[in-house]
Amino acid sequence: MKALLWKEICLAASPLSYLFIAFALMTLIPGYPILCGAFFITLGIFQSYQTAREANDIVYSSLLPVAKTAVVKGKFAFAVMIEMAGFAIMVFMTALRMTVLAGSPVYRTNALMNANPFFLGLALVIFGLFNLIFIGGFFREAYGFARHFVPYIIAAFAVIGLGEALHHFPGMAALNAFGFEHALLQGSLFLCGAALYAGLTAVSYRKACSDFEKLDL
Repeated sequence: MKALLWKEICLAASPLSYLFIAFALMTLIPGYPILCGAFFITLGIFQSYQTAREANDIVYSSLLPVAKTAVVKGKFAFAVMIEMAGFAIMVFMTALRMTVLAGSPVYRTNALMNANPFFLGLALVIFGLFNLIFIGGFFREAYGFARHFVPYIIAAFAVIGLGEALHHFPGMAALNAFGFEHALLQGSLFLCGAALYAGLTAVSYRKACSDFEKLDL
């Protein structure tokens, strides 16, 4: 497993996967749909799948003396590693906005989503959808990737649109709380997002292992 993950990091990954982690810094941009940062991080992972396909990496990996499920595990582990690297930056930027920058006028007058635990929970949902729709879909035939990425784009921007719209509805302003206002609600929503991420990723991984085992390369 460690060897396959190291192969992903050193050989199969596109440099864009690492570069696009920096889009997590979009969490600090006022007047911008900051959830797009999570989408761009997954776009970087998508570039690694494109690079791997052109290099015929799946066939190469399958010829190694490892189980086919280990190949799937290596790909998932790399994706989760990149997602968590970006997410860690998003957490740090969110903590900065919730403490040091909580009273900043540029954020107080921002009509778009604030950086808070609800935002972080939705970011995890976007990562989970990527793992479910794109990575899970990729391992059905281990070749095509664009047709699995398009449904993911639709799902991701539906989540982004929902996140930006919900706090404008009557009685839902607490979703866009500043600082530690409504901490219990915000924390609960974050935990829901984390649970969804774990669940979607686990379901996708198990399905991908099953599909890839049946696949005749």
